[in-house]
Amino acid sequence: MFDYETLKLIWWGVIIVLMLGFALTGGFDLGVATLLPWVGRNDDERRVAINTVGPTWEGNQTWLVTFGGALFAAWPLVYAAAFSVLYVALIFTLFALFLRPVGFDFRSKLADPRWRSFWDWGLFVGGVFPSLVFGVAVGNLFVGLPFRYDEVLRVSYSGSFLDLFNVFGVFCGVLSVSMLTLHGAAFLYLRSDGAVARRARLATVIFGLATAVLFGAGGVLLGGMSGLHLASAGGDLNGVVLPLQKTVARNAGGWFGNFVAQPQLWLVPLATLLAALACAVSAALGRRWLALLASSLTVTGIIATAAIALFPFVLPSSIDPTSSLTLWDAVSSRKTLAIMLVMAAIFVPLIMLYTSWVYRVMRGTVTIERIHTDTHSY
Repeated sequence: MFDYETLKLIWWGVIIVLMLGFALTGGFDLGVATLLPWVGRNDDERRVAINTVGPTWEGNQTWLVTFGGALFAAWPLVYAAAFSVLYVALIFTLFALFLRPVGFDFRSKLADPRWRSFWDWGLFVGGVFPSLVFGVAVGNLFVGLPFRYDEVLRVSYSGSFLDLFNVFGVFCGVLSVSMLTLHGAAFLYLRSDGAVARRARLATVIFGLATAVLFGAGGVLLGGMSGLHLASAGGDLNGVVLPLQKTVARNAGGWFGNFVAQPQLWLVPLATLLAALACAVSAALGRRWLALLASSLTVTGIIATAAIALFPFVLPSSIDPTSSLTLWDAVSSRKTLAIMLVMAAIFVPLIMLYTSWVYRVMRGTVTIERIHTDTHSY
């Protein structure tokens, strides 16, 4: 079995993979819901958009649930601190997500246009608000969250909910909405036809360009911010390291430290920028599968760029840099990580296989004729 240091690194990778799993699959749902009021000009067109993601959206939430469970088990200190500091934001997000199951299931129960319009806007809120909050949360990792540990590792917090909506946090929220809307637009363009596909194609071009511009601007903003640098981990990485044992320095442009130390890592944000532009160009040329592939690479690249920039930090503190949590000192015991790795090695591939099988079964273009003849459609 792997040593403790290696297990810590592996679980950092597993957490990122689970995050990507939700962004790449749940991103379809959030993006399509965000576009719903605009790509569907009548009830039939909105039903087409809903039915592109309707059969699979619940299974996609598996990634989010698994991510939360893995975060709790592998990084308990991160789970406790993050879910406390971000409590209000996460509660609002949870209530926004509540609109999704009831929206999908109840929308078509009545033919009343007002009833259906209400749930259409409910699905929109359930798409755009979580996308925004997820981005704001990631943006605040670079700004830092207002928490600190005392000498017996009791955590305390300061600040308020509104403090999360700082300039960079909101900017990252807008980037997140643009990124996931792009992903949803590319998926909708692939799965639909007629007027819905034409509008989804235009949305893919617009949000592909917008995501590229926002991602590039985000790099400029991040370069002008101070970032954290782990000067000393405070102990043997192959053993138990307590959070307050390390030495953390704050430097101008510090979040680019890993890219400066390993210049080849610049290929990741460069490829991400090109992928966003390629997505827009592919949609403009009518290359549906290529547009979806490019949007998937864009989502992957943006998340990977953020992870590389933060490494090894996973939850930085804005009021006490030493209290910032890293992948070295926020983890569970070696035995816990080892047992969980065996479970992950079994069940994550099963989730991937099941997800692939479901998408294969539900493949094909969703048309107005299809939703009228299929009695199981939304």
